[in-house]
Order: sequence, then structure tokens, then C-alpha cells
Amino acid sequence: MGNLCSKSSNKPDNFATPGRTVGSSTQPRQTSAPVPQKITSSTPGRALGGGDATPSADDARSAAARAAEERAAKANKPGGKLSSQLSAQKKQTQNQLLSSGSESERRARDADQSAEARNWN
Repeated sequence: MGNLCSKSSNKPDNFATPGRTVGSSTQPRQTSAPVPQKITSSTPGRALGGGDATPSADDARSAAARAAEERAAKANKPGGKLSSQLSAQKKQTQNQLLSSGSESERRARDADQSAEARNWN
């Protein structure tokens, strides 16, 4: 609405002063990127796994098999309270889940009603 209600004499003329070229800037230009620091280490690099000799394919296979066996052994361990509750819940049927949910809702409503009755003046 400013353009609609103002006069052309109120507008500053943006092109009255000479401009600058695209390449010019107030900050000094760098001609090249800075040279990165040279990183030196006291020991040469080595392959992951820490073995001094070059590992063969059989060693890699046996290591992978051992790792898989360890993971499987850890997965078969019985869990704590939450995992037992989860497994029990997974074993329930749809009707059992619905009835346990409605029972907990009924208990919550009863608790709310008794609290409301106690606080009534």
C-alpha cells in the first residue's frame, strides 16, 4: 500500500549514485587457500584388528563365526522384568488384550471417583 499512497517525489532514486563492479569488495581478497598443516605421526598406520601378520580369509571367517555365535548366545539369555512382560503380552490374544485394557480403565475410573468423593466438601 505504500506504493499506492506515496508520491514519486518521496522515493529515493537508487540509481542516482554510481555503483561498484561485481568483483570489487571492501575486504581484501585472498589469492589462494591457506596451506594445511602437515600431520605427522610417530608410528606408521596399521590395519584394523591389531594383527601383525596379514589376515587370511580363513581367519576372517572364523572371527565372523565366533562373533555371530556370541551374539546368538547373548540373544538367548532371558531378559529382565520388562522383557518377560513383553513376551507375556505378545502371547495374549486380541480379546485378552482388550479385556485387560478395559479392566485397567475401570480401575482408574474407580480410583478417580473415590478421590473425588474424599475431596468433596
